[in-house]
Amino acid sequence: MAYSILIVDDEENIRTLIRKYAEFEGHSTHEAANGMEAVELCRKNAYDIIIMDIMMPLLDGFSACRKIKEFSDIPVIMLSARGEEYDKISGFEMGVDDYVVKPFSPKELMLRIEAVMKRVGGAKQKNQIIEIEGLHADLTARVVTIDGQKASLSPKEYDLFFYLLQNRNIALSREKLITEVWGYDFYGDDRTLDTHIKLLRKSLGPYSKFIVTVRGVGYRFEHE
Repeated sequence: MAYSILIVDDEENIRTLIRKYAEFEGHSTHEAANGMEAVELCRKNAYDIIIMDIMMPLLDGFSACRKIKEFSDIPVIMLSARGEEYDKISGFEMGVDDYVVKPFSPKELMLRIEAVMKRVGGAKQKNQIIEIEGLHADLTARVVTIDGQKASLSPKEYDLFFYLLQNRNIALSREKLITEVWGYDFYGDDRTLDTHIKLLRKSLGPYSKFIVTVRGVGYRFEHE
């Protein structure tokens, strides 16, 4: 399937590289050289996905993503020359869908775009509401409430929570969770899963008790 992609990077050669591969795959592209341009383009146009660098002049990628998320739920893949854990956590907390560290393979990036769009499309097709004690999850609207208060979950936290809920009381291996939530073509490592479990537990507050670590295996949402 062809997508409309907004490529945001202050390095023209990076934008050109991504554009050529994206257009070769049949996608349409727009470009922005900084975060401010990206925000304005998103206000005026509808894109399927954004590829956004973090370190940019005028407005960095995190700030631009935060602004865009105020009026759009468009999925975002972040690019960065840095790989520190705090960068990843910052991105995931604000709703970034994936994280690619430079230098990267354009082919890998195209696969990640497909994986993100598949997850986004699949989640929208679900139609189910699950209630456990004071925990309420509307899987269609992608809304989770904790004791009547709306919880702020990132898209990836939601995807992980959804999968755990759908398979509650089943011990899910780390490999299974990564494959089902991130996709077969995910190039990250177990730390990405652990980071999201940590963030999800924080978001669920008192109901984090349901997410149990299964030593040597992975995790389980446990509730009779």
